[in-house]
Order: sequence, then structure tokens, then C-alpha cells
Amino acid sequence: MGRIIVHLHGKPSQRNCASLIEEYSERLKSKVKIEYHNSKLTTDEYVSLLPQDTILCDEGGPSFSSVMFAKQFAEWTLSTSDVHIAIGPTDGFPKEISNQKISLSQMTLPHELAAVILIEQLYRSCEINKGSSYHRI
Repeated sequence: MGRIIVHLHGKPSQRNCASLIEEYSERLKSKVKIEYHNSKLTTDEYVSLLPQDTILCDEGGPSFSSVMFAKQFAEWTLSTSDVHIAIGPTDGFPKEISNQKISLSQMTLPHELAAVILIEQLYRSCEINKGSSYHRI
């Protein structure tokens, strides 16, 4: 069974974002792992540390509804290999990177808030797949 590994460029400096990331990642600890990379790394250094098939969160990627994302989450967790998803540094990823991309929003988000949204959506996906009442339509 594969795990989802979320890569973040630095630990969140905003306590409220850090608290939410910790809260949701604790709920997901058997399925999702957070890897913090040094915030002093340049964008190129950060990208070079990511596995080659890492999915990048980028506003130009395709977007998903929560239910569609839950289906993707189920596929990822049933896979035999790990899935890597990365939130970019403050200035985002270079446009020339050809990795698969997903969009959390068409709006530009601060990277710490994007991390909170991604982790919450991973948790929501888990709950949708369980059939819990967390996701209300």
C-alpha cells in the first residue's frame, strides 16, 4: 500500500497554519507523511530534492472536486508505490518544469495556506472514502 508524501518548502512560520497542518497530518498519519525541506534552499535546490515523478501543486494544473480528488486519493493509497505531492516555495515552481500538476485553486495562494488546503483535502478524501459525515453535500 502506497503512502502519500507531501513536500513543503520550510516549516510554516504562521502558528495557525502550522497547527492546522499538524492537526490534519496527525489524523492521516498512516496514509500521509509530511516532509519539510529547508526553507533556505533555492527553488532549484528544492526541486532537485523532489523525486522525479512528484506532482506539483500549481494554479495552472487541472482542478478537482472533493469527490473526484477522493477517487484519486483512493487510487494513490491502493498503489504499491508512494505518491509525492509538493507545495512550491513562496515564488512557486519554475514554469518550465514538466511534472504533472494539480491545482488547489485558480487563485494564487500563500504557500502555507496552500499546504493547509492540500492536507485538509487529503483528510476530506479519506473521510469521503470511509463514508463518514465529515463531507456534507
